[in-house]
Amino acid sequence: MPAQDATKPTILVTGACGALARLVIARLHSQANLVAVDFRRKPDFPAFTAAQIPAYKVDFNRRWSEDLFRRHPISGVIHLGRLTPTRSSKNRRYHANILGTQKLYGLCAKYEVSRIVVMSTYYVYGASPYNPALLSERAPLKAAELTHELVNSVELENLTQIFLWRRPELGITILRPCNIIGPGVRNTISRLLSQRYAPCLAGFSPMMQFIHVDDMADAIVTAYHQQHRGIFNVAPDDFIGFHDALRACGATPVPLPSIPPMLPQLLSHLLENRGFPRHLVNYFKYPVIIDGKLFRQTFGFRESRPIAEAFAYYRALPR
Repeated sequence: MPAQDATKPTILVTGACGALARLVIARLHSQANLVAVDFRRKPDFPAFTAAQIPAYKVDFNRRWSEDLFRRHPISGVIHLGRLTPTRSSKNRRYHANILGTQKLYGLCAKYEVSRIVVMSTYYVYGASPYNPALLSERAPLKAAELTHELVNSVELENLTQIFLWRRPELGITILRPCNIIGPGVRNTISRLLSQRYAPCLAGFSPMMQFIHVDDMADAIVTAYHQQHRGIFNVAPDDFIGFHDALRACGATPVPLPSIPPMLPQLLSHLLENRGFPRHLVNYFKYPVIIDGKLFRQTFGFRESRPIAEAFAYYRALPR
């Protein structure tokens, strides 16, 4: 086992192959012993030696995943790993996202982990024309009613909330961020912003919120250190129309027919990786604006990267 500093806490970071997790790890490596894991493949960190950040490919549904907790005195977990509908089958997502997370929380309880930060998504609120102007943390999670592909996201939240209220000693904080964009991010909205011609729905340009990936990494680290249990939206006060965001990033909006309802879903399926997934069509029709006031007030957090900086990054990309 790699040598670790016994005076520092040991933090397990899941989803460590992602750009956001790497930024979190870069911010924490001088403050803690880190253990990096991912469901998809073994993470690699060229800037660090294996002795500094031990890394593993781990399926928490396998019995040997408990060896992580035997091998390393883990005191905290930052849970960023999640399989998305665009990259995996329904069964594999349920296996990794729900059953794997349940096993992870069980191990945290068994080995007396005292701090867990979990990243969810604003998608859990669902996109509907009947949404209020600002969605607080108390708003119902309607995504599962609107699309089966987002059932896992809502189930993951419900599972985490069960542990949040029944096992207070775990110190769980749930973060629901808005659209995360910036260097290295490979989600749906980032892919659309980086294209020369980006599909949109004719007659719709919903207001959207964006947070720079660096600010999101800072938010996660802040939430971990300050240890306020609960559920928090993470989003700036400002928002921008989807068409305006595309133009600000150097992309040209290409309107697709928005009626009848099945037509945009069919076109989305035909576009594959160049458009938005079928289960997210409504998020490009109706605004889903979340209220990030509680997080800012509770943690004293302020974004440091203007959204124009992230848009400039996309404008500079080759198309």
